[in-house]
Amino acid sequence: MDKVYLVLEDGTVFPGQPIGADADAAGELVFTTGMCGYLETLTDPSYAGQIIMQTFPLIGNYGVIPSDFEGKCHARGYVVREDCAHPSNFRSEGVLSDYLKSQGIPGIRGVDTRAVTRRIRESGVMNAMICREVPESLDEIRSYRVSGVVPEVTSEFKVIYPSRSDRKYSVVLMDYGAKHNIVRELQARGCEVTVLPADTSAEQVLSMRPDGIMLSNGPGDPAENTGCIGEIRKLLGRVPLFGICLGHQLAALAAGGKTEKMKFGHRGANQPVRDLVTGRTWITSQNHGYAVSSDSLPEGTLRFVNANDGSCEGIDYLDLKAFTVQFHPEASSGPHDTAFLFDRFCSLMSENQNRSETSGLSLGGDIHA
Repeated sequence: MDKVYLVLEDGTVFPGQPIGADADAAGELVFTTGMCGYLETLTDPSYAGQIIMQTFPLIGNYGVIPSDFEGKCHARGYVVREDCAHPSNFRSEGVLSDYLKSQGIPGIRGVDTRAVTRRIRESGVMNAMICREVPESLDEIRSYRVSGVVPEVTSEFKVIYPSRSDRKYSVVLMDYGAKHNIVRELQARGCEVTVLPADTSAEQVLSMRPDGIMLSNGPGDPAENTGCIGEIRKLLGRVPLFGICLGHQLAALAAGGKTEKMKFGHRGANQPVRDLVTGRTWITSQNHGYAVSSDSLPEGTLRFVNANDGSCEGIDYLDLKAFTVQFHPEASSGPHDTAFLFDRFCSLMSENQNRSETSGLSLGGDIHA
């Protein structure tokens, strides 16, 4: 049987069998703890530049279902303990390994994913390579950087998605690598959604006279997106704004905050988040390797924190008609506990509409549910 290798930047080698494309690829190796949702994970643009490792041992058992995709696959590689060659699901349209091959993504199976996960948790996230031969030098692996990925994953042009019910709001979705379910959640609440490329100027956005602006999730180091940060700075306080994941980080940077790289990040569907206003804890879906530094916020109030490590999970900008969260209220996959945040966004837009109609002014509103 053919062999391939997962080689870590510290020189550790894990042998396995090939799946997917017959190619070598280096990337930032990260692990995700989701027990299901491997299709949503693979097609989440936030994984651009990374090799994804699934900690759940059996992957691919319900095959490939294109209607469950969240976007295009931008991963650098895929690591599993065991893949299912004979999936069983009435919606399945293919086998996982064949899908990876069609996307040019190399993968490896038969790896001791528990041992790799322990190494990452102890040493921190590191680069790796999936390769057919163990390289003599680790220079290529160690020099790899996830950079310039937002331009790689964003939309090339404007796309409009109509509301699924009576149109109540017009929402601009800034696409930094948006998951499709963000659009679906907005459509279900009476929003017409206009998806715009990441480099769209604030002037272009405001000229469309939207009722609200969504800042999407996306990949990479938020601080390198200086152009996007500058445009968001011009949007804050103008119309209601809701940011998710990378959008949350970019908004914090635009408001004068700072971000920092985490030791190994949060990736999975069972991250507990505590609401500092209500005291309630929610179970959330997450995928991020950077976090907003909680003590760096000149604007806004810390609203949500991670119950495990205390990191920043959400900020309220009451005076700017904005709020942002680090986790994914649209889930897909994951729990829908925090989907109410889309309702809060709609309430904020409704309040702003009413104030504008009665006073002719655009005033801030309280985003607390």
